[in-house]
Amino acid sequence: MRHSIFFLLIFILSGCSHFKDKGDDTDGWDAQRLYIEARGELDSGSYSIAIEYYQKLEAKFPFGTHAKQALLDLAYAHYKDDSPVASIAASDRFIKMYPQNAHVDYAYYLKGLTNFNKSKGIFQRYMPTDESQRDTGSAFTAFQNFSELVDRFPDSEYAEDSSKRMRYLRNTLAKNEVHVANYYMRRGAFIAAANRARYVIENYPKTPAVPEALVVMAKAYRILEMDELSNDSLRVLKLNYPNHPGLYEVKEIQVK
Repeated sequence: MRHSIFFLLIFILSGCSHFKDKGDDTDGWDAQRLYIEARGELDSGSYSIAIEYYQKLEAKFPFGTHAKQALLDLAYAHYKDDSPVASIAASDRFIKMYPQNAHVDYAYYLKGLTNFNKSKGIFQRYMPTDESQRDTGSAFTAFQNFSELVDRFPDSEYAEDSSKRMRYLRNTLAKNEVHVANYYMRRGAFIAAANRARYVIENYPKTPAVPEALVVMAKAYRILEMDELSNDSLRVLKLNYPNHPGLYEVKEIQVK
């Protein structure tokens, strides 16, 4: 029994010694070494290791010469590692801490990119889906992020791409509103449908969803026997989209 306890103690002590010896492989690294190693892992696609190194750099040398770039790199590493909440948090910290930094525009851009992709789950990435039917919360936030970048930094190298993404997002958001309006139509909520369609006309002009919104308005008002509003919608539709099939669909509605 004594021999068993003796060997058990040796085993436990040797195990503790093993874990103690393993330690932190970054012990003794200065800020430059940490940054170089983190950047190397980032460039090679080892995002989780890069994140670990950047976090240690931020903790050990928060005011060093590499701190600013490390925080921006950390935001990007989280973005590539599919950690949107952490990426946005790091970008926000950079914006708050270094509002006058020459690269702060990238932090705004990265926030936009993160929200742009945030709603895309693993099935949505590999299966074709209509993006206008997804939850539009992140799309709207991404639009705001890109809009803030363009307004604050019109000469930024990211402004052109941000503007293109904003146009895409406006089209997607407008189309989503029409989906909702058509849903209300199917449920018989005609006032709600008309209001939702009018929102598209007022807030997303010159988007591909406008003619469909006009059709919904014309149909809803026709059913509600609000003929003047229905005819106004038809007039605008005919003037701008003279061959739209919705013109005939509205005329075929029979009001009881």
